[in-house]
Amino acid sequence: MSKTTITTEMAPAAIGTYSQAVRVGLTVYLSGQIPLVPQTMVLVAGGFDEQARQVFRNLSAVAAAAGGTLDNLVKLTVYLTDLSNFQAVNEVMEEFFSPPFPARAAVGVAELPKLAQVEVEAILVFD
Repeated sequence: MSKTTITTEMAPAAIGTYSQAVRVGLTVYLSGQIPLVPQTMVLVAGGFDEQARQVFRNLSAVAAAAGGTLDNLVKLTVYLTDLSNFQAVNEVMEEFFSPPFPARAAVGVAELPKLAQVEVEAILVFD
């Protein structure tokens, strides 16, 4: 098995012992993204919707660094500190995705790094 690390300055730098993404064959595993602005490493200003948009912008940047787009994502795991934001996630996703939508799980969590309200990890697959 050959692993290739994917990195880009267009998404937040890893803040721990992990890679932004790792490619194995035709599959890329994208680490969870929180709503950090890549240039400042500070949470994006605004409410939940803007945090969710920033997360998907960050995922898009990592997908592009891997040679893909959000259309290549096949599975998302969404972590929410407040499950009442579930519908807002759906609405924001409609701005970034079109059918067929990726498979998805949503998980309620007590807390996320830097007090983010949302984190999303993803799996990208190439044909």
